Amino acid sequence: MNDGGDPDDAALVDGDASESRALVPVTPGAIDPETARDLLPYLRNSRQLAKPTQAQKAKRKLAARFDALAARYETWRLDASGWFDRLDLAPDLAEQIGSRRWLRGLGTMVGLGVVALAFWPDLTPLEARPAMPQGDAIQSELRSQMILPLALGADSGRRMGPTTAVIPLKSAPERPQIQFVVTLAPGDSFASMLRRAGVAPGDIDRAAALVGQAVAVGDIAPGTQMDLVLGRRPGPNVPRPLDSLAFRARFDLELELARSGVGVVAEDGTPVAPTGPLALKRNIIRVDETPLRVRGLVGSSLYRSMRQAGVPASAVQEYLKALDAQIDMDREVRANDEFDVIIAYRRAATGERQAGQLLYAGVDRNGQPRTQLMRWGGEGRFYEASGVGEQRRGLLAPVPGPITSNFGMRRHPILGYTRMHAGMDFKARYGTPIVAVSDGRVSAAGRSGGCGIAVRLEHSGNLSTRYCHMSQMAVRAGQTVRRGQVIGYVGSTGLSTGPHLHYEMYRGGRAINPATVQFVNRALLSGTELIDFRRQLIRLKEIEVGAALLDLAPQPGETKEPVREIEKVDTARRGTRGETPGATL
Repeated sequence: MNDGGDPDDAALVDGDASESRALVPVTPGAIDPETARDLLPYLRNSRQLAKPTQAQKAKRKLAARFDALAARYETWRLDASGWFDRLDLAPDLAEQIGSRRWLRGLGTMVGLGVVALAFWPDLTPLEARPAMPQGDAIQSELRSQMILPLALGADSGRRMGPTTAVIPLKSAPERPQIQFVVTLAPGDSFASMLRRAGVAPGDIDRAAALVGQAVAVGDIAPGTQMDLVLGRRPGPNVPRPLDSLAFRARFDLELELARSGVGVVAEDGTPVAPTGPLALKRNIIRVDETPLRVRGLVGSSLYRSMRQAGVPASAVQEYLKALDAQIDMDREVRANDEFDVIIAYRRAATGERQAGQLLYAGVDRNGQPRTQLMRWGGEGRFYEASGVGEQRRGLLAPVPGPITSNFGMRRHPILGYTRMHAGMDFKARYGTPIVAVSDGRVSAAGRSGGCGIAVRLEHSGNLSTRYCHMSQMAVRAGQTVRRGQVIGYVGSTGLSTGPHLHYEMYRGGRAINPATVQFVNRALLSGTELIDFRRQLIRLKEIEVGAALLDLAPQPGETKEPVREIEKVDTARRGTRGETPGATL
């Protein structure tokens, strides 16, 4: 450096301030800039050929050590990966179930689960200071504001409880009458229901005798609700007398038991105590039995279409069952067809309605009847419009089980030699119900040698069937059975290796293969019965759709004032709106 000289008098030879160690003083005019630039590559090469410094040696040694550690870690990692692969701690548990490899994997899964449960956090609820103070006095104050004490007779609460200013009575006065509703439960009796309600034994016998004059007490349907009024006790610890009992005995009959003076109020507003014995009053209710007719498109689902049209579920099931016995529902019923349903229907003048069984089932196509079935006769069979009765397709399986042995020659499992197997064996559990494959008459029922307990049925067309190895029979000889009726239960009596059904079929007394026979049952009407049948069918087809849903017009004397306050409110509301209950399809 030259003190006081120009800063440009010194030049950086290396060109890199961080790596240069010396500044070469340049005398003005000694080396020109072009020569310095030419010499610069020679200076850099000389630096590379120079011996490394101590710092460079330490840096290179440290880098080599890190490279060695990285190589050793990579070698260890590869060895560890190979060891874990050979160990196979987590095999697929869906493969080689029960092997040592599978058990090792199961142990790994159980161990991991135990570790997870060991580190599971504590789930006990956190305790915090309550939002409001707690205590017996505060709980009593809160309870006094509830509706529950009122329902229990105001038994608690600061405002409802007695204080020291209250003088206790020797005996609390009772209400002159108690009105409530009782319901006849399934399996219960009329007398026991009244006994639990607190009616005196003498009144129970009197009420049962009076009701029995109108209807049989045992015929009262379960679920029937009865309005009950109990009067004042004649003395302490004595049952209250029965003042009034009213209920709907039948759809068209309402019964009322009452003493004289019930409902009479004195001039001061107090009710008059009823006197005299119980008396029966019959209230005949006017009922219209016009059947209900519903029509609509089949659509994508016949069941859903009928339910959306308002047909009861029980009637829909009867409709489908009746049609399925006559036609192939999947092939012969189209989406653009119309269903026609007529069911028994009753309307009471009091507004109640009751749907009955299916009377007519039909399918129309392009406005013309495609299938017409009407219920006729005491047995409730469905007949076509021509008078032809039920036509059933196919053979009904006697039990819901697979066939284990067919008709033909086979080696007997017990006797050990080959002989003719004159039937079919169905696999079924012990006690499975056995049903008749078609209508018929029981010609024999009892034990039959190696067949065990057996039942033989005679069918039309000179056909008969036999059901063997039963555990128990459900019919007797000479009895008439219907298709699908239970005739016995699966067992293992006779020459049998286990519970199953041996089913045989005969034609003219000769055994035939049951799998080759299809039953078709037909019933024909003729004469005056056929004429009456067609007249009834015409009457049903003349019923208008939805006509049975209209309310009956009230007649003089049928208008009854409501007794309950809620009924009065509903009546007034309907009157102000001008609505008429009822619906049409």
